[in-house]
Amino acid sequence: MESRLDYQQIAPGAVHAMLALETYVRQSGLERSLLHLIKTRASQINGCAYCLEMHTREARADGESEERLYLLDAWRESPAYSERERAALAWTEAVTLVADSHIPDEVYRAASQQFTEKELVDLTIAVIAINGWNRLAIGFRALPAKHQVAQRGNSHG
Repeated sequence: MESRLDYQQIAPGAVHAMLALETYVRQSGLERSLLHLIKTRASQINGCAYCLEMHTREARADGESEERLYLLDAWRESPAYSERERAALAWTEAVTLVADSHIPDEVYRAASQQFTEKELVDLTIAVIAINGWNRLAIGFRALPAKHQVAQRGNSHG
């Protein structure tokens, strides 16, 4: 698979705006470990190889366990996640798949029991951001870092 175009080079202003949203999310006060989980889970749902490679690598570098990363797509069946993480993961799935469920009341109730109103807004912004990045990466076929190097190597002989 080849990348379609380099959206970062073509529209740096758009990327700058997305990075400003990321800066807000990082400074929101939500736990980094939680942000890694929701970025990875949304990227799993969307099938974004670029973001999955990036966010699992970053999560491991920040101390996240391999077990929790491997079990993430089955988080409901695993005791490895806290109630707060479970609420965030359910919220992430509902917001990512908003057209399917319009975010059920029980998902909102669970999230509102674990997060303050400000945290819930910030969590939603974090989910919006990763979904935006997923759509850019998938739409333009951004390749995971390791494959970008391999593709460049192959294209230059």
